[in-house]
Amino acid sequence: MGMVKEFKEFALRGNVMDLAVGVIMGASFGKIVNSLVSDILTPPLGYILGGVNFTELDYKFPEKTIGDIVLKPATLSYGKFLQATFDFIIVAACVFAMVKVMNNLQRRMKEQKPATPAEPPADVKLLGEIRDLLKSRG
Repeated sequence: MGMVKEFKEFALRGNVMDLAVGVIMGASFGKIVNSLVSDILTPPLGYILGGVNFTELDYKFPEKTIGDIVLKPATLSYGKFLQATFDFIIVAACVFAMVKVMNNLQRRMKEQKPATPAEPPADVKLLGEIRDLLKSRG
């Protein structure tokens, strides 16, 4: 039973739960960024470049015969690589922007430290001193 108890403590620890939430949110954010790239940014870019669909860009090596050996044609799909590179750049830019915003918010929160309480008025100080004198005589 000790191992089950240890696992339960581990699984319910705050850091593990935070990590789980981060992974789930990251996966959802990845879908949003993926849609942003493939559905919003890439089509106009392909249109500007003359109707190019990046994922369809490739180079097909011709079939070649060397003696009795026939080399089947191979395809170099560099368009998929370009698309993955665009995806990475956009995700990196989004993460950078989020980190920058979070750093700015943290900096502002540190700057807005609670103000020190104002000095009490003279009559309140005097009443406090009287109270302390009465306690000491008590």
